[in-house]
Amino acid sequence: MSKKRKVWASVLSQRMLAPEIYDMWLASDLAAVAKAGQFIGVYPMDQAHLLPRPISICEIDAERSALRIVYRIAGAGTAEFASWQPGQKAALLGVLGNGFPLQEARHKKVVLMGGGIGIPPMLELARELAEYAADVTIIVGYQNDQLFLKEDLEKYGRVLVATEDGSAGTRGNVLTAMKAEEVEAEVIMACGPMPMLRAIKAFAGERGIPAYISLEERMACGVGACLGCVCKTTRKDAHSHVNNARICTEGPVFEAGEVDI
Repeated sequence: MSKKRKVWASVLSQRMLAPEIYDMWLASDLAAVAKAGQFIGVYPMDQAHLLPRPISICEIDAERSALRIVYRIAGAGTAEFASWQPGQKAALLGVLGNGFPLQEARHKKVVLMGGGIGIPPMLELARELAEYAADVTIIVGYQNDQLFLKEDLEKYGRVLVATEDGSAGTRGNVLTAMKAEEVEAEVIMACGPMPMLRAIKAFAGERGIPAYISLEERMACGVGACLGCVCKTTRKDAHSHVNNARICTEGPVFEAGEVDI
C-alpha cells in the first residue's frame, strides 16, 4: 500500500465539540498505515478550493478502518467540512508526514502537551504510548472552559488543564500548569501554536529534556513539492545542502533542537 495516495473515504459521523470545533470519523483504509503525529489532506468538494486542507489525525481505529479528525473552522474549506453528513464521500490525501518517535518514550516519564487545535493529535499519541508502558502525563491548554477531548484523554493518563482566562484548571499555559503541579518529565512531546512550541523548546533545552514538537503550518500540496511550508533547521538538508526542512515531509514532528523557531 502506497504511503501517499488520494483515496475516497466515507463520513461515518460528525458532531460539534465546542464553538467552531468539529469531530468527524471517516471510513478509510488509510487507517491501516497511519501513526500518531501524522496528518491527512482533506479536499473540499467546492471546486473553487482545489487544495487539500491539512488536518492532524486525532484517533485511529484500524479494526474499523476509520480515522478521526477534530478540526477548527478556519476558512471556507473547513466550513464546508462541517456541513458534511454521514454517508457523504470525501477525497483524502494520505498518509502524510512523519509522526512522533514512540521508541524514545519507552519506560520513561513522558509529558504530552497540546494547545488549542494541537490537542487532537495528542489523543492517538497517548493511546499508542500506553503500549510502551510509559508513565504519561497530558497537559492541555485551552482559551476557556470548553474542554474538548479532555474525557477522551483521561483514558490514557493523568490530565492537567490550563486555560488562558482561568475558567478551568491552572490560569496560564501548559508550562504554567506543569510548573504549578511540579510535573517531572524525561521526554516531552507537544503540538500547538508556535509561541507555545518556542517556550517548550526553551524550557526543555534549559533542563536537558528531549522534546519532540509537531509544527503547525499552512500547507499547500502536503507532499513537499511546493516548498510552501519550509522551516529553518540547525543542520543542512542532505539534498539541498541548506538549513531548511519541509514541514509536510520531513516533519511535522521534529526534535526541538533541530529546528530554528
